[in-house]
Amino acid sequence: MATTMEWRDETGKAWAQLYSVTDRAFAGLTQRLLERLAALPGDSILDIGCGAGELSLALARARPHAQIVGVDVSDDLVDAARTRGSQRFNARFEKCDAARWEPGESARPDLLVSRHGVMFFDDPVGAFTHLQDIAAADAHLTFSCFRSPAGNPWASEAARVLDLAPPADPYAPGPFAFADEERVRSILSKAGWRDIVLEPVDFAFVTGVGDDPVADSMQFYRHIGPASRAMKQQDEISQAVTLAKLEKWLRERRAADILAFPAQAWIVSARKRG
Repeated sequence: MATTMEWRDETGKAWAQLYSVTDRAFAGLTQRLLERLAALPGDSILDIGCGAGELSLALARARPHAQIVGVDVSDDLVDAARTRGSQRFNARFEKCDAARWEPGESARPDLLVSRHGVMFFDDPVGAFTHLQDIAAADAHLTFSCFRSPAGNPWASEAARVLDLAPPADPYAPGPFAFADEERVRSILSKAGWRDIVLEPVDFAFVTGVGDDPVADSMQFYRHIGPASRAMKQQDEISQAVTLAKLEKWLRERRAADILAFPAQAWIVSARKRG
C-alpha cells in the first residue's frame, strides 16, 4: 500500500493526472459526505489529505463566506487542486503533512474534514492529537475511510485475481488501515476527540463508463490500486500477463456501458474535547 513517500512521488502524480477518474469513482461517497457536512457549522475548514481538491472546492461553493484550506503531501495533487480552484477565492491549498500543519495567520479550524485522506498517517494517534490541538474549541471532525477489503471488491477481487498477498500488517498505513471500527474509536479517543460515531455507508465505486468501460477501467487499474503497485515491480512479460488477467476479470464484471463495484466506507464524526 502507498507510503507517504510514494504519495509525494509516483502515487501522487498518478492521482493528480487522473483526478477526474478518481472523483468519479468516489462520487457516490462524496455526495453522502457532503450531505453530512451540510448539517455542521464551520467557517474555517481544514481538508486533510485534500488530493486534487474536489471536497475542498465543493465546500467552498456551498459556503462562500467560509475559508477552506486543503493540505496534502503531494506537490502534484496540490498543483492540480490550485489549478481547479483558481477562480475560487475562499479556498487555498498547501503542500504539507496534516500531522504537522499549523494555522499560522489563519483562524483555527472549526471544521476538519477528509475524503479518504486520513489512513496514511505513520502515527495516527499523534496526527489526530495534533489536529485536536490546533482545532478551535468545540470543533467538529468528519472524514470517510474504507471498511473491510471484503466489502470493497474493486480492490480485494483484483488482489485475488492477480494472486497478490495481503499486507503483512493490516493496520499499516494504507487504504484499509481504518477498516476496524474499534481501532478507529481507540485512535480518536486517545487523541482527545469525543462523541465518536462511525456510520456505515455503501456506494458504487465506478471504474469505467462509456462505449468501452473495460478499457476505461484498465486505465484506472494500470495507475491506481493493487494492480498498479504490483506492475511497478514486474518485468514486461509479467506485466502483460497481469493486464490480460485484469482485462478478462473486468469483462466478466461489465454491465452494459458501466463498470462499477459495490464499495463500503465509514463516515466518521467526532468533536473536540472540552
